[in-house]
Amino acid sequence: MRALWIVLLLLSGQALAWDGYDSDAGDSVSIESGNLVRPGEMIEFYDYSSGEYRDAEVESINRYGSSVEVEVYDHDSGEYRTFDMED
Repeated sequence: MRALWIVLLLLSGQALAWDGYDSDAGDSVSIESGNLVRPGEMIEFYDYSSGEYRDAEVESINRYGSSVEVEVYDHDSGEYRTFDMED
């Protein structure tokens, strides 16, 4: 029983990503745990199409049923992007 608690404590500290896709490009993106996804905040996300981490400013957040639409300004590309994230 003690070993189970130790394993649960170790696993609970692992960072989880918020997965979704870029609705314009149709490619997957991940927002790592620890990013405050709120309008006006800077976030770091992983762009699977480029294979690199990018920085973006959150412009807006909208919930549609079981998904969340996050509009960001990608500072690396200079473009606005819309992410459809899993809820």
